[in-house]
Parts: sequence; C-alpha cells; structure tokens
Amino acid sequence: MTEIKRKTKETNVEVKVEINGSGKSQISTGIGFFDHMLEALSKHSGIDMEIFCEGDIFVDYHHSVEDVGIVLGEALNKEVFPVSNIERFSNVVAILDEAAVEVDLDISGRPYLVYEMPRDGVIKDFDLELVEEFFKSLVFNFKISAHIIYKRGTNKHHIVEAAFKAFAVALRRALSYRKNGIPSTKGVI
Repeated sequence: MTEIKRKTKETNVEVKVEINGSGKSQISTGIGFFDHMLEALSKHSGIDMEIFCEGDIFVDYHHSVEDVGIVLGEALNKEVFPVSNIERFSNVVAILDEAAVEVDLDISGRPYLVYEMPRDGVIKDFDLELVEEFFKSLVFNFKISAHIIYKRGTNKHHIVEAAFKAFAVALRRALSYRKNGIPSTKGVI
C-alpha cells in the first residue's frame, strides 16, 4: 500500500492505494458527484483507495479535483513503477445506457492525454470541465498515456460515469499479470 499526502493553502489531500486490492474504497472530498466517480474508479479497477480531501470548495471545486488527481497519480506511480510483468496496453469501451466512452491506456512512463469529451455543462453543481482537469492531473503524475474518447450519449452523468468506468477497467487490464518480464522492446519503461 502506498500513502501520499499533499497540503497547500487550497487543499489538504491524503491518498492510500493498493493496486492488488479488491476495489474497496473510502472516499471523502466534500464533492458528492466526484466521490461517486472515485468510488466507481476504485470498484472497477480493483484498486483499494482511501481518498480524503479538505479543500476550498467554497471558492469552487477546481483545486480539490485537480489536487486529488495529482496525489492519486503520484500514489499510483509509486505503486506501479518500475514496471514488469504487466500487460501494459489496454482498450475498453464502457457503456452506461445510451452513453459510450472509449479509453485506451499505455502504462508507458510517458505522460500524455488525449481528451475528447464534452466540456460544457454541469452535473448538479459539478462543472464538466473538471473531469478533464482530474484526468490531466492523474495521467501526468501517474506518468501514463491515456486517450479518453466520447463515442455517444446525451445524459451528462452517464457520459462521465462511463469515462471513469472505462478508465478503471482499462487500468485493471493494463496492470494484469503477464510473465514475459518488461513489456517493451527497449527492455525498460
């Protein structure tokens, strides 16, 4: 299990992760919809997560969402790297009713994000643009490459939840065991 803490003037974040878990989570960010998405991420990835964030949500949710992404990314990086005996690549399309989102992952050591999702609108009081901020912070601090692509759907909640679930399942599959050592022609990731 890896534990990372980050305290700034805007947030106080504590994250614990265990990649060989069962998808158990304890999440408390003060942002209901975000908690729901992080619980889905934990459940469908099979990664145990404890995430606590106390942030300046009276301003807005940006700092909390971004900083949780940073700290979760750092914790996952510490759990996964150096890489060996994993599948490395994965691709998943998750659907939730009418919504479908595709996520392609490479546990590469090279951070890169392609994000083609709706950015306008809100779910209750959660701005859709914050989903990109979370994944950007997560991907760049985890040091993986991810493509998150909206395929179809109209319900914002369904679209975002499909993205989190697709990312979770893709992560679980990319981290699955393979006995061939380091999955790279370079011999190192």
